[in-house]
Amino acid sequence: MHAGHPSPEEIAARILDAPPRLGPVRLVAIDGPGGAGKSTLAAQLRAACGAQVVRTDDFAAWDNPIDWWPRLEQQVLLPLGQGAAGRYQRYDWERRELAEWHDVVADGVVILEGVSSARAAVRGRLSLAIWVETPRELRLTRGLERDGDGALPLWNEWMAAEDAHFAADETRDHVDLVLPGTCKGGVT
Repeated sequence: MHAGHPSPEEIAARILDAPPRLGPVRLVAIDGPGGAGKSTLAAQLRAACGAQVVRTDDFAAWDNPIDWWPRLEQQVLLPLGQGAAGRYQRYDWERRELAEWHDVVADGVVILEGVSSARAAVRGRLSLAIWVETPRELRLTRGLERDGDGALPLWNEWMAAEDAHFAADETRDHVDLVLPGTCKGGVT
């Protein structure tokens, strides 16, 4: 972690002290734009508090960066809120189709990690919302390192869609923590 920011262990303690707001589950959103370092932070918090991680990338697609939410709501959030297990099919970005099923236990901490995970539709059910802040140029560099230079047009479209969503949703203004994702490898 950067100086002045909480460590993953400190954030995990805060999560475990927070009341569950989604049935028996403490739902944590790690939001921010693509390439910000959200996945890295999610892995750190999963290790620190034994959380399950649900990735918004398992629902989104290049041609559907934001409007996939109803499937997450129906398959994961509503069952968890009723104390039942959630179950969803991961979207395969390469094959462009739904793939294997994943179960989400209605217990403990569930981290919802990815672009738009702290949107207004879920805010009242979050035990903690985190925004990972990273300069646009670094995020694009990370994305192209992962997806290849040929993905630049896709990244440009994606970034425009997420910019529009975040502006309309005012996501960053409604989170509990803002953390920098500028360390090598994301938030560390």
